[in-house]
Amino acid sequence: MTAKIARYFAERRPATPCLVVDLDVVEENFKNLRKALPDSAIYYAVKANPAPEILALLARLGSSFDTAGVAEIDMVLAAGATPDRISYGNTIKKEADIAAAYARGVRLYAFDSEAELEKIERAAPGSEVFCRILTSGNGADWPLSRKFGCDVAMAKSLLLKARDMNVEPIGASFHVGSQQRDPKQWDEALAATANLFRELEADGLTLRMVNLGGGFPTKYKKSVPTAKQYGIAITDALRRHFGNRIPETIIEPGRGMVGNAGVIQTEVVLISKKSHNKDERSWVFLDIGKFGGLAETMDEAIQYPLVVNGRQGTPKPVIIAGPTCDSADVLYEKADYRLPEDLAIGDKIEILATGAYTTTYSAVAFNGFEPLKAHYI
Repeated sequence: MTAKIARYFAERRPATPCLVVDLDVVEENFKNLRKALPDSAIYYAVKANPAPEILALLARLGSSFDTAGVAEIDMVLAAGATPDRISYGNTIKKEADIAAAYARGVRLYAFDSEAELEKIERAAPGSEVFCRILTSGNGADWPLSRKFGCDVAMAKSLLLKARDMNVEPIGASFHVGSQQRDPKQWDEALAATANLFRELEADGLTLRMVNLGGGFPTKYKKSVPTAKQYGIAITDALRRHFGNRIPETIIEPGRGMVGNAGVIQTEVVLISKKSHNKDERSWVFLDIGKFGGLAETMDEAIQYPLVVNGRQGTPKPVIIAGPTCDSADVLYEKADYRLPEDLAIGDKIEILATGAYTTTYSAVAFNGFEPLKAHYI
């Protein structure tokens, strides 16, 4: 919670639930990442938070952008970025969307299958392409394995195929998992990538770029390493596996760029129990839940810090849930969340580090609740 956000809540008293994002924090995160990895181009993962205010700020700072669809491409262009600063990084694209991106000037595309590569050749001829490889996602709170990427052997054959097509294969990408709290996880992925580069060079194909993906975390309940520590670990791994032939690199921070810049304020709607058993935990129902922007509480994977101001009661174990008529709308039941025993209906709670993957996950009128409102200051 920055002083700027606290002042906004105190002076404006916005209706809850709402998200407030401090843009100064976003700028600081960008500069810290650029300092930590000065030789890597930053491609902000737009899906984390596509607010025009954030995109315009990052465009002014010189960021490039990783996009997942044509709508995000249009947002980035509207924010002032040029097409040469856009990557269409989703490996699952409609051919019509590839054509639309190409018509807008986008010339950098990800793929992980032969069918996707063929779509790119037809709809975006002459474009640069990179192949995404599978990683384990070990150590990540929100793993991204299985759905995206292919094994290294397939990546090799696909890149060799691309060489003979009307596209330009330039490199490979991977993602070590979102909210990756272990900087050493890039080492194994870079070892596999470097070996792929050597094998392809032996076959006459020289690649020049490695997309290091995202994974840079934000601090929730557990501490995380600094951007500098990630930069040191990644740079060491690049030198170890590529020697004096380090390729061009790009990174795709999303959560690590905007997560800690935002705070959601929510109101306690109901506090109740399910029996007269005095040892039973109370249920605390908020006016925001999974469908209002907190989808990453699924399986209690992302555990946001909660702050209650003005209550001095002893913290007691609780179950925290959202307001909708859906039994899946329970945020935390297994994790050890505790709230003051004198907490009351109508109290406000701040949910920290909610700048990423909240507004974009907010459902449109499920149970009639409006999507999460956001304020950028």
